Amino acid sequence: MKLIKKNELFELKDFLILWSTQSISQLGSSITGFALTLWLYEKTGSSLSTAALTICSYVPYVLMSIFAGALTDRFDKKKTMLGCDVFAAICTIIVLILFRTDSLMVWHLYVLNVVSGLMNTVQQPASEVAMTLVIPEKYYQKTSGLRSLSGSLISILNPLVTTALYSFAGLNGVIAVDIGSFTIAFTALLFFIRIPENKTDKGESVLVLAKEGLIFLRENPLIMALILFMSGVNLVASAFDATLPGYVLPNPKGGSSVLGIVTSCSGIAMIIGSLIVSVLPKPKDRVKVIYLTMLFSLGTENFLLAFSREPVLWCIGQIIGWILVPVMNANLDVILRTVIPVELQGRVYACRNTFQFFTIPIGLFLGGFMVDKVCEPVMSSYGDLSVLKTLFGTGKGSGAALMMFVLGVSGSLICIITGRKLKKYQYNEK
Repeated sequence: MKLIKKNELFELKDFLILWSTQSISQLGSSITGFALTLWLYEKTGSSLSTAALTICSYVPYVLMSIFAGALTDRFDKKKTMLGCDVFAAICTIIVLILFRTDSLMVWHLYVLNVVSGLMNTVQQPASEVAMTLVIPEKYYQKTSGLRSLSGSLISILNPLVTTALYSFAGLNGVIAVDIGSFTIAFTALLFFIRIPENKTDKGESVLVLAKEGLIFLRENPLIMALILFMSGVNLVASAFDATLPGYVLPNPKGGSSVLGIVTSCSGIAMIIGSLIVSVLPKPKDRVKVIYLTMLFSLGTENFLLAFSREPVLWCIGQIIGWILVPVMNANLDVILRTVIPVELQGRVYACRNTFQFFTIPIGLFLGGFMVDKVCEPVMSSYGDLSVLKTLFGTGKGSGAALMMFVLGVSGSLICIITGRKLKKYQYNEK
């Protein structure tokens, strides 16, 4: 079955150009981010220091999102996206210059990631509204599946391309690819994509617009409940992201290449899930689908990785844990786009970003901290106990396995407890 029929191509022309070129740019940015993570782990050997790299990107995203969304609703979406892309590219070029002059230091990456994160804070709600403006409502679920598909491809290609480029061309080659992908996306957005204007409140102050976003969430408890549920999911998922390198890299059967393969398996799973979403009929209860898919994901992957010692099982765990994520994303995306008026989406999405994603830097910190300061010392001191040795293994990396177990328990409880609360809300789709 074709994802896009011939008679749909014209209606989705702007979306397809925007989606494909922005996906290429996202791949380039992801490649650089993954390469810098490898470079930083080589320098420090610390899960916490590598997690801090992502934390620096998310802190401005969380702190400034509410105001960024208000700005998005006031200004031209296309110009906003172009400006943010330029600033992000400048940050990447600065990294290249520092690296080429042998001046690159860890704190440079942290500072530049803060700046890059700030640009993403403004760009992300603008991009979400732009997508709404160029996509006819009847295609929301199908295009959500396509967006998940591109995200899945990035998840697969990112670690594989990065490890290959990083091995043969070093950081220079990685950044060159990133800059090339930026050029493609920037050119397409500037010359080939028309984003319609929508009703805005250009006379209102940023504070007033931000307040309106918060008021909307207060008056729509279903949306707020879903956002808070996802914040709990993000807490566990981000802690997992911080734990995974400390689990795979020091393992005798692990290493950077294995980490790349294991990471790419999540993308393979999401491709399968994205294809499923694109052909699935509308579910009877989108809210129920959201929390049940997350219970399945968090209640399987973490436990499988915690108790296994073989890379094949790690890959299987990634596939099981991620295959239903696009299904969840598509249903959440449809609810948000149909409930939130398009003229409010910038500020409401931005408020959503603050409440839903504030747990990501917390999870990254907790994941890195727990592995380095709690779980690894515990396994170092008590790992000879038969129960711990049997469950989590021995040596460096066994503490990360223990942390995976903790995350499995935590994620399951979050889904069970908050999922029961979500049952009382009704979503009536037009």
